[in-house]
Amino acid sequence: MRREKMIQNISPEKTNWDVIIIGGGATGIGTAVESATRGYKTLLLEQSDFTKSTSSKSTKLVHGGVRYLAQGDVSLVLEALRERGLLRRNAPHLVKNQEFIIPNYEWWGGPYYYVGLTLYNMLAGKLSLGKSKHASKRQTVKLLPTVNQKGLHSGVTYYDGQFDDSRLAINLLQTFEDNGGTAINYFPVTGLIKDQNGKVKGVKAKDLESSKEYELKGSVIINATGVFVDDVIRMDDPKAEDMVRVSQGIHLMLGKEFFPGDTAVMIPKTDDGRVLFAVPWHNQVVVGTTDALIEKPSLEPKAVDKEVNFILETAGRYLTRKPKRSDVLSVFVGLRPLAKPKGDSKKTKEISRRHKLVVSDSGLVTITGGKWTTYRQMSEETVDEAAKVGSLPSVRSVTKDLKIHGSSKTHEFSNPLYFYGADLPKVMNLIDEDPSLGEKISKQFDYIKAQIVWAVREEMARNIEDFLARRVRMLLLDARESVKVAPIVAEVMAKELGKDKKWEEEQVRSYAELAKVYLLD
Repeated sequence: MRREKMIQNISPEKTNWDVIIIGGGATGIGTAVESATRGYKTLLLEQSDFTKSTSSKSTKLVHGGVRYLAQGDVSLVLEALRERGLLRRNAPHLVKNQEFIIPNYEWWGGPYYYVGLTLYNMLAGKLSLGKSKHASKRQTVKLLPTVNQKGLHSGVTYYDGQFDDSRLAINLLQTFEDNGGTAINYFPVTGLIKDQNGKVKGVKAKDLESSKEYELKGSVIINATGVFVDDVIRMDDPKAEDMVRVSQGIHLMLGKEFFPGDTAVMIPKTDDGRVLFAVPWHNQVVVGTTDALIEKPSLEPKAVDKEVNFILETAGRYLTRKPKRSDVLSVFVGLRPLAKPKGDSKKTKEISRRHKLVVSDSGLVTITGGKWTTYRQMSEETVDEAAKVGSLPSVRSVTKDLKIHGSSKTHEFSNPLYFYGADLPKVMNLIDEDPSLGEKISKQFDYIKAQIVWAVREEMARNIEDFLARRVRMLLLDARESVKVAPIVAEVMAKELGKDKKWEEEQVRSYAELAKVYLLD
């Protein structure tokens, strides 16, 4: 997946695309795969790097949504549980069964959550990941040795999915390319092209690397820009009302000493009536999330002290050792594009997590809302609608049974490089060509130089942030350590990309500045 090849695919500009998708997050990439596998000539354009914003900063769960079941939204849970099972089947190298435990400090907690989670599992049917079970106090402590035992009655275990969001996106992009698709990062859409009847028939876009501007024609244009959908809608209609409300959720990365073992924790009811997760991930633990409306989205949102303190205090109540700010290895913030409800509720927990699909008078197709787990279902519905709008041949979806690039049943999650799946031997083969690529880039992590080369050649990484934040996840796992290794990454990338020493120095400097957003003072 080389960017140079993708740029060649859009030149000359006389090419007529069936589908042009704006946005390289979960929904945009999923829609691209859906479109290409139906045989439509498809182009995907992303303003920054793929999953730069929301889609790389999830809670790392592929789940049905226990909270939605408690709210009575059974149909949403059914959809998510089905998609969870399909994703586990189609990308077994990235999605794994994750055991969760709910510690109960009320006598009624055990029976209450056991019944609810048994129903949750039953709704999954044949795609179940495992049965829920009651756990005694002793069993709960065994699964979670650091749990606060004062007042602890029991626990309830259940299963959901855990995954790496950006790595799934990369494999989906590779699946897209395998099916003839063209995807380009750092290529923002700057405007829409309309015909004499006011119908959208193309986009104006700019290659940020060459500064060249393009006019690209397509039968149908899909706006899948997540929290930025309203910006594209206003390119179509400057007077259009906002379609989304943007919610911010933060996550703290802690060391495994706070949650040893392989069992995740779900705290079912926080002070604001939500849930809090602590999920093992790449040998660290992701703890989150919050949910607060914000006025305006940005590519690098910042956590506020109130959110950080809320997570630390809530988690601390359930642990023998309370985490402090100094224990936080990294803090990352994701934004949720919530479909704006009627009446415009100010409470995020009252806004549905369902997706919303809209076709404007001009024929612009906009998809927003939803979550990673349901990306495929959203994509299928979007392409169904887009095919009608663009008068494309009617073709049935094949993605329910589509194996995602890298799919492998023989991988081991204990391997720190498990996420490459079937591509892992190819990554390691690079060391045969150049033994220096077998060198580790960090004392704390098992990442090697060969991964940097692979990221440039096969995953369209264009700078050290792309690599350290999304091709591997070091920025999220330990921001300070990632800054330390940035010069090594810059040197290897510069050689691969044909850049000079000045580029290396600028990259290291800009990355260090970026990393400050992920560090607590």
